[in-house]
Amino acid sequence: MAEEAETNVPQADPVVWVAGPGDGETIVLGTTHMRVLEDGSHTGQRLAIAESVLAPHTQGPPQHRHAQHDEGFYILSGTVRFTVGEEDHDATTGTLVVVPPGTPHTFANLTDQPAVMLSTFTPNLYVQYFRDLQEVLADGRPLTPQANIDAMSRYATEPATDLA
Repeated sequence: MAEEAETNVPQADPVVWVAGPGDGETIVLGTTHMRVLEDGSHTGQRLAIAESVLAPHTQGPPQHRHAQHDEGFYILSGTVRFTVGEEDHDATTGTLVVVPPGTPHTFANLTDQPAVMLSTFTPNLYVQYFRDLQEVLADGRPLTPQANIDAMSRYATEPATDLA
C-alpha cells in the first residue's frame, strides 16, 4: 500500500515554455550565429535546443566524440556537410542527422549560401561549451584548436584524433 500511495501523489503541473522569434540567448562564434532556444533550464537539464546560422564556407569544429550526450541536427535551409568518421553526408533542407554518444563527427557549410540548422543536445551538457568559446573570443583570445579542445574536455567531449 505504501508504494501505491507514493505513485498517486499529485504532481505539480508542468510549466510550458514558449520561446518566440525574438527570444533566446545569442552566441556568436565567428561566422556562426547561434540562438539558444532552450538551455535546459526548462527541461530539468534533459534537453537543449539551438538554432544556428552557418555563413557560407564556414568550417565547423574539429571532428570529435561526445561521451555523455546525443546531438541532433535538423537542416532548416541550405546544405550542411556532416563528416562522420571517414564518411561525408551532405544534409539538405528537411534532413535530420542524429549523432549518438561515442560517434566521431563534425560539420561545415561548404556552399556559397548560408545554412540554418536546429540542434538538440540530450542532456543539455554541451550548451555551456558554446558559451565558453564565445568567452574566449570576447576576451580577445584566438579560438585556436587547443582552446577548442580545452573547452570540449570540460563537457565529456574529446577530439577524434584517430581521424585527424
